Amino acid sequence: MEKSFFSIYKIFFKIGLLLLGGGYVILPLLQSELVEKKSWISNDELCEYYALSQSLPGLIAANVSIFTGYKLLGFRGAIASLAGCISPAFISIVLVASLLEQIVRNTIVHSIFFGVGVGVVILLFLAVKEMWGRSVVDRFTWVIFAYALVLSVLKISPVFVITSSILFGVLYKYFVREQKEGN
Repeated sequence: MEKSFFSIYKIFFKIGLLLLGGGYVILPLLQSELVEKKSWISNDELCEYYALSQSLPGLIAANVSIFTGYKLLGFRGAIASLAGCISPAFISIVLVASLLEQIVRNTIVHSIFFGVGVGVVILLFLAVKEMWGRSVVDRFTWVIFAYALVLSVLKISPVFVITSSILFGVLYKYFVREQKEGN
């Protein structure tokens, strides 16, 4: 089979349909389709693309498809492979979104979401309980906790709360270490 825009799109659409487990599932699918059946790339190339894709931000499957498509047909191949890989998910989302409004109005679904909401609150409580003993251990960590809580109640951006807390922690550790080494 020739390496045309449509053939690349078709292969990656097929892979995208089967890609239910995330980026880690794509490797055997790509090996079967591109290495064994089509002989478009080698096993070594596939492993390199996969390794590189894991180190880049974004979806592993999308990154691998871009690298592979680019190898096959340049920029057009990258577009074809990416479009093929994400089309099944996009189509699924559009179909689910069209049904979602009807589903959400259902009283049984409301009851399910209420139950799930209570379950999520309990899981969050258990996570906080688990982390509390390891996180808030001295006067400084109590101060950071109170600081973060006050800023959160005031609806300050979580990015600022986390970043400033990290900065205070680093500065505190730096000055405590300097003070201990100075004595």
